[in-house]
Amino acid sequence: MRRRGFTEKLAQIFDLPADAVAGLPLIELIGDKQLRVENHRGILAYDPGEIHIGGGKVAIRVKGLELELKVMNAGELLITGQIFSVSLE
Repeated sequence: MRRRGFTEKLAQIFDLPADAVAGLPLIELIGDKQLRVENHRGILAYDPGEIHIGGGKVAIRVKGLELELKVMNAGELLITGQIFSVSLE
């Protein structure tokens, strides 16, 4: 509880999203063609129909058709293709 209060206060001071300060993934879905994930922990499984992404406390499952990992670096990744669903596990 004390740690959570600290990160929330830090986010307020620097005008940052609390999720980013806490190290949680930031997921941005653009239509059904692009998915951008910041603060990821790497690819857990990769297939043109399904990609699993590590997100710290959660795993992100992306299902679709002809999914392709376009960009991946330490800070973010970009997936393209026809995206049917995004779920957190």
